[in-house]
Amino acid sequence: MDQLVNKAAGANGQLQQATLKISGMSCAACVSRVERGLRAVPGVEECVVNLTTEKAVITYDSSAAQVADLKQAVEQMGYQASDMASQEEVDSEKAEREREIRRQRNLFIFSAVLSIPLLLTMLVHLRITDRLPSILHNHWFQLILATPVQFIAGWQFYRDSYYTLRSGSANMSVLVALGTSAAYFYSVAVTLWGHDLGITEVYFESSAVIITLVLLGKLLEARAKGRTSEAIKKLMGLQAKTARVIRGDQEMDIPIEDVVVGDLVIVRPGERIPVDGVIVEGYSSVDESMLTGESVPVDRGIGDEVIGSTINKHGTFKFTATRVGKDTALAQIVRIVEEAQGSKAPIQRMADIISSKFVPVVVGVAALTFLGWYFIGAPGNFTRALINMTAVLVIACPCALGLATPTSIMVGTGKGAENGILIKGGEHLENAHKLQAIVLDKTGTITKGEPELTDLAAFNGFTEEEVLRLTASAERGSEHPLGEAIIAGARKQGLDLGEPKDFAAIPGHGIRAVVDGRRLLVGNRKLMLDNGISIEEIEAEVSSLEAEGKTAMLAAVDGTLAGVIGVADTVKPDSQSAIAAMKKLGLSVYMITGDNARTASAIAKQVGIDHVLAEVLPEDKAREVQRLKDEGLNVGMVGDGINDAPALVTADVGFAIGTGTDVAMESADIALIKGDLKGVVAAIQLSRATMQNVKQNLFWALIYNTIGIPVAALGFLSPVLAGGAMAFSSVSVVSNALRLRRWKHKEV
Repeated sequence: MDQLVNKAAGANGQLQQATLKISGMSCAACVSRVERGLRAVPGVEECVVNLTTEKAVITYDSSAAQVADLKQAVEQMGYQASDMASQEEVDSEKAEREREIRRQRNLFIFSAVLSIPLLLTMLVHLRITDRLPSILHNHWFQLILATPVQFIAGWQFYRDSYYTLRSGSANMSVLVALGTSAAYFYSVAVTLWGHDLGITEVYFESSAVIITLVLLGKLLEARAKGRTSEAIKKLMGLQAKTARVIRGDQEMDIPIEDVVVGDLVIVRPGERIPVDGVIVEGYSSVDESMLTGESVPVDRGIGDEVIGSTINKHGTFKFTATRVGKDTALAQIVRIVEEAQGSKAPIQRMADIISSKFVPVVVGVAALTFLGWYFIGAPGNFTRALINMTAVLVIACPCALGLATPTSIMVGTGKGAENGILIKGGEHLENAHKLQAIVLDKTGTITKGEPELTDLAAFNGFTEEEVLRLTASAERGSEHPLGEAIIAGARKQGLDLGEPKDFAAIPGHGIRAVVDGRRLLVGNRKLMLDNGISIEEIEAEVSSLEAEGKTAMLAAVDGTLAGVIGVADTVKPDSQSAIAAMKKLGLSVYMITGDNARTASAIAKQVGIDHVLAEVLPEDKAREVQRLKDEGLNVGMVGDGINDAPALVTADVGFAIGTGTDVAMESADIALIKGDLKGVVAAIQLSRATMQNVKQNLFWALIYNTIGIPVAALGFLSPVLAGGAMAFSSVSVVSNALRLRRWKHKEV
């Protein structure tokens, strides 16, 4: 993915986009701080930071700021910023993630080894036992064990707190540092002067065990977060490493990076297709499940497109490379998924706002807790007031809140990509679950978009085969789609077609030609009547076809009516069941088309649609979508053509059928790689599952704080238990998000 992408011309320069890797963030408050700091850089227009992907996407004016300025701003806040390497991005991210996991694991082991002896002293505090080795009761021994934990294992919290407070904000690290420092330094004071003051209780075990539990939470979190981006790794791992090309008279294996547009590529059975292209020789069946989620291989022959990274199952074929490198379908899918995983859903922005205000409020509550216990709850009992204040600070750490939404969005968008659903942003994934109405374009969406021969009837002594052969032969001189459908139908039946002579197209009426010495007329009623041919005997047949939404074409041979041929844009096999599934999801389904009301109603009846918007001009489709929105409905639009693009943009969520045009794919919020409507149903189901998961995460993230803070303030929660609950909340949130990896599209 390009690191700097030109977006638009700014007033004073060129708006560009930079993607930076941000290391060192621990919670939603960190995200808010980095975003504020980057937005403060002169020239920065917009900035979105994602905690789970650890990426910042910054839109800036290149005449006022440079990437170096952005990195410097991040580093001044105490975090590390680095460029995203286009070719090695996945490998480098994986290596960095593994380094972070190793670092957290080593710190946790170091901290745990020193904390376990201190943890045993809690048994005495809890009055479980008083039979411990005497050395464990020695305050100086406890100080020796607790100090490395506090300042080596816990150094990251002090460092992060320094930079956070310096920038005028606060985050999770501030709460951990404040809480553990209070317990540690109080215990140091008791160790030094407690005998003179008559105080014997120390809480080295609280500070050390809290740090150990927080580190355990960060370790489990780092390991789980690495699994949320598995979709990208899977997609990148599908790429072929080499390609077999023919250059000149020589056949050679070259790295995939060296393939250029126009190369002739050979693919043998069982091999991955290296790049996108068009078959010029051979025939095969191709496993495209990595793109569509459909396990059944599809047949591909001369003239058909093949997609890089799909698997050739049987035959050998040659194809011409048409898209390579960053332009291949796989590369574009990876880019879309990455951008979606780095984006923010509206519900996540709400969580970020809560987190940014949360820490200062918690510090205030902790201070009130201390004062309340010292002056009211247990007058003069400094120890009790300090411990309760520490418990409040620790239980309130908002790290789970920062993970609640992005982890689900990451897994949800990745799961969508695995099933042929490309969601271009977290906001679209969220909006899809709110949809109340779906508007479906007819041609190419509900129907195949290509006319097919559907009916054939012969009259006046002619056979059906004779009528079809003569008519198809005459149509060989035509370029009209209806004529091409008749020719395709004749060839499908294996008929031997003749060459038309004296061919003439009659605009708006049909054609005239001579085949095998016989004069043919093929067209509508008016063409027949203008040539003195009676059609009364087949009027009922023609009307019946038209009532079914088909185009009836009449054929006359040597001035005698020979037959009627029905041609129609047929409904896709899955359209009816998909529309029924949409209704079961509670959606109102509309069909929009430029066809006349009679044809539109026939198709709508066939697929079970009750609301029909017929005779709508291409430029008016967006207006119809807006009209439904004005009625208070959340509207999704599904289309595949250039004329659908404005409506796709106007809708709350635009779905592009993957077999459609590039313009429609670019205009849509969700691109469906498969060419059927089941993808719309699957996308809405995935959106609902993801948003349910997000809400569950937010519940788990907030329930600890909602219940834990007052319980801790009232003195019913020890700092160690608070630390355990805080760590568990983060782990539970990430683990719950990972359940989405088991999501599967369900037939409704």
